[in-house]
Amino acid sequence: MSVLDNWQEWKGFLGDRLQHAEQDGLNKDVINDLAYQIGDYLAKQVEPKNEQEKVLADLWSVASEEEQHAIANIMVKLVQDH
Repeated sequence: MSVLDNWQEWKGFLGDRLQHAEQDGLNKDVINDLAYQIGDYLAKQVEPKNEQEKVLADLWSVASEEEQHAIANIMVKLVQDH
């Protein structure tokens, strides 16, 4: 079972990776840029596995690049405390 199959597991996975990145000294701008790159990859290469991912994929597909960066930044905020 992939972490992409379950929204809570996916958020937990992202939160753990975010915590490690912060502990390794990556600054907020680098983390947000990585989140954008991951979001872009997922939107283009990975089929959504649950309803939340489908909503994100739909939003990503109609968003401008600036809006996609905002979505990625919001995802970072969402998982910061998980």
